[in-house]
Amino acid sequence: MHDDLHLTIRNLTNDDYDEIKVLMDKVYHDIGGAWPKHTIHQLISVFPEGQICLEDHGKIVGLALSVQVSYQRFSNPHTYDDLVDQKENILNDPMGDAMYGLDALIAPEYRGYRLGRRLYEARKELCRQHNLRAILAGGRIPNYHEHAHEMSAAEYLEAVRERKIYDPILTFQLSNDFQVTRLLKRYMPEDEKSQGYATLLEWKNIFFEPDTNVIRSRKTQVRIGAIQWQMREVESVDELLKQVEYFIDAVSDYKSDFVLFPEFFNAPLIGLSPDQSNQTEAIRFLASFTDRFINEMSQFAVSYNINVITGSMPVIEDEIVYNVSYLCRRDGTVEEQKKIHITPHERRDWVIEGGNDLRVFNTDAGRVGILICYDVEFPELGRLLAAQDMDILFVPFWTDTKNGYLRVRRCAQARAIENECYVVICGSCGNLPQVENLDIQYAQSSVFSPSDFSYPHDAVMAETTPNTEMIMFSDLDLDKLKLTRSEGSVNNLKDRRTDLYSVIWNKPKS
Repeated sequence: MHDDLHLTIRNLTNDDYDEIKVLMDKVYHDIGGAWPKHTIHQLISVFPEGQICLEDHGKIVGLALSVQVSYQRFSNPHTYDDLVDQKENILNDPMGDAMYGLDALIAPEYRGYRLGRRLYEARKELCRQHNLRAILAGGRIPNYHEHAHEMSAAEYLEAVRERKIYDPILTFQLSNDFQVTRLLKRYMPEDEKSQGYATLLEWKNIFFEPDTNVIRSRKTQVRIGAIQWQMREVESVDELLKQVEYFIDAVSDYKSDFVLFPEFFNAPLIGLSPDQSNQTEAIRFLASFTDRFINEMSQFAVSYNINVITGSMPVIEDEIVYNVSYLCRRDGTVEEQKKIHITPHERRDWVIEGGNDLRVFNTDAGRVGILICYDVEFPELGRLLAAQDMDILFVPFWTDTKNGYLRVRRCAQARAIENECYVVICGSCGNLPQVENLDIQYAQSSVFSPSDFSYPHDAVMAETTPNTEMIMFSDLDLDKLKLTRSEGSVNNLKDRRTDLYSVIWNKPKS
């Protein structure tokens, strides 16, 4: 054991060859030893960043050698000879869109310190910096010769994956997020321990961006604004729309990509109804203004260059009342999401029915879903949206008491964790004594994140003062979500046991 380690990582130079030869001869004594000097010098010349060494007190104790290749060519069956010619020249493609790991080795006396992981992390970082699609590698399975008489190479791979058998190379590769994509036959025939077999291993760069027009490139930093709306008496539709425009204008001034309003934010208009005693008729009266609000808010979205989530409003279709939220994109297009689960109050007093569709919407600032209030308390919906690669879930809500609010809040936090996404909840405050069911309200609008090191310690990105009209802002990093889903402390989406259970959307009966 080494008690006084002093480790550094750097790129190789031509002067390092003597040390490289000693190390490779020691590790690869069974398959021919070190590369000749001209091969190492060629690698350093054609792809210097890809040749990495690990030193302890200036002595090389680990190596990682790589080249650039075409992903399409080398993600398919190939042999070692496709990379190296008969004169041991290595074929590097400077226009390649992937890295190929030729060798990764640690001096035997330094094993047990997880030093190989450092070399692999350096490789991954290089792959990200160069915007390459993936790291590929042909991995030896040096313990296979001990089991070849009792199992096929494919059965051996499965046994190693299930940790029934330990293989020094394959086990290490799997623990570093590499996936076995195929078994390569006669990859290196002289490798007797592997019986000529190798695994084709792949690590995908989740940040890879194909060459594209900058204007069309994916936005990764997203700013959202949410309006904790004060219910107040109004004299006309125009007065309430002026309030809507004021908030959209204010949020857009801060270069926000989205603005979110609460559920039934325009309910004060019920106060203009000639007969408020009949709640069923009152909600239908409110629905008579919805088309105008959609048109006006869509125009605001275009004029103020911001995507508007309209909270929700009642809509009448074929004499049926629905509770509907609209996405008014800043390009002028409009989408809708009906509330699916209807509360007992909505069903009893307003005779509202639930919708039958659920989808994720593409926007210029990520893929978003909308669940109205009660819907967020049903985890199946969030999971179905996550299966469609949702980045942000918007939850407009309307709750009267704190316990009702806490149901929404805690379920929304759970959706953020289990689906590895951001969740934005937004409600209203204040009261309207002259409007039935608007006498009390409770709200604290918030933005929740997954619970991991990349986010705030309590997984709360932002929140408002309870029961106070105000605007809330939060900046969301969509790349953090990609990293969480791939390399987080836990991987809630990847680790689902779909062999045991699944969530399926059933097509409603017509």
